[in-house]
Amino acid sequence: MHSGTKHFPHKWIRSANERTAWRYKGSGKQTPSRKSKAPLEAQTRLLLTVHGLVAAANALSGTFVNVYLWKARQDFTLIGWFTLIHHLTMAVTFWMAGKWVKEHNKMNCLRAGVAVSALFYLTVLWAGERAADFFILLGVIQGMSAGLFWLAFNVVYFEVTDPDNRDRFNGWAGLLGAGAGMIAPWISGFLIVHMKQTNGYRLIFTISLIVFVIGVVFSFFLKKRKAEGHYEWFLTIRCLRQKSTAWRTVSLALVAQGIREGVFGFMIALLVYVHTGSEMKLGNFSLISSAVSFVSFLIAGRLLKNKNRRGAMFFGALMIVLILVPFFWKVNFTTLLIFGIGAGLFFPLYSIPMTSSVFDLIGKNPDSVKQREEYIVLRELMLNIGRILGTAVFIIVASNSTAPAVMNWLLFGIGCSPLVSWFFMSRDALKKQAVKAAKP
Repeated sequence: MHSGTKHFPHKWIRSANERTAWRYKGSGKQTPSRKSKAPLEAQTRLLLTVHGLVAAANALSGTFVNVYLWKARQDFTLIGWFTLIHHLTMAVTFWMAGKWVKEHNKMNCLRAGVAVSALFYLTVLWAGERAADFFILLGVIQGMSAGLFWLAFNVVYFEVTDPDNRDRFNGWAGLLGAGAGMIAPWISGFLIVHMKQTNGYRLIFTISLIVFVIGVVFSFFLKKRKAEGHYEWFLTIRCLRQKSTAWRTVSLALVAQGIREGVFGFMIALLVYVHTGSEMKLGNFSLISSAVSFVSFLIAGRLLKNKNRRGAMFFGALMIVLILVPFFWKVNFTTLLIFGIGAGLFFPLYSIPMTSSVFDLIGKNPDSVKQREEYIVLRELMLNIGRILGTAVFIIVASNSTAPAVMNWLLFGIGCSPLVSWFFMSRDALKKQAVKAAKP
């Protein structure tokens, strides 16, 4: 997740009523902690609503954008280049937009991200069957939209959550994403199959455009948050040079997380279509796998606590590697569905602790909270470095061979990266949080 805070000491620490588990170490006092089952506040629920609308719009059409490009030009490397350009643009956008979010209006940045997402689908509609010829332009626009939206979203997310309710928020965010992924792609597949395919694609891209506009409208109900301080352009370099900081190992974990995301984010859905030749089958795949993910996020979001994050993340990472093994037997709809169900079941155990732990690290002390925008940019840059590396490896391999055995080993190798993430996180962030939670 792909967050933001209201006040911190003396004007950077939340008031006693607003505070939950934040601790200002300089005061020597520990603030009371709100029960983790306390209801989410109105602004938090509204942020989830905007997230849900964006997830629905992306699920409705995003699943089929790569299929649309594939049908125009059946080339794995073209899809890889489109994805690589997307991630490169997103990384640059995160870094440059950090100043906007830090010193100006972060809510306008969030709205701009949603608006540019709408522009992306407008461009796809304009390009029509020639969309593959404009894959560079489309990758740039999509990367800009993702960078603007997720930077602002993550800053606001940080501000409206705390260590006590962060796992719960992430569970709800995953729940909404899974719900959107369950219904929207099935509807898209049904419309594409039962209409002239060109008309079907135009319709779902148009609906996505409308949903993004609705998302912009809802974003105006989010409170404008006061800008504080000046943006430090090179905090990432300064931070990674410090040997004593936990961010060095956490950054390696984030890069490893991004490696899998960069490839699996587009490859699995594309494989389903390539092996079935049916948008409806792809819709059914998303319906089933997302239904499992929906239940898993619901349960994990309620049960996960600081003390069990480390074990849950290891189990989740291990299982999402093992579910790749059936591909060595045969890649077809059945084995892809086994993977989809397994990923839906176990991925929340990996992703929720990973996300929550990194944001807890940002909120560890007042200095890092003051520079929350820079640390969120650091997080996203590391993720995108991983995505770029993973996608680059995919392009190199796919350019030389797309033989089943080669592709299977490629996916398995890239799919093992969550275990690397767990290794680096367990060396620092997860271990410290577990020890802290175990203390009376």
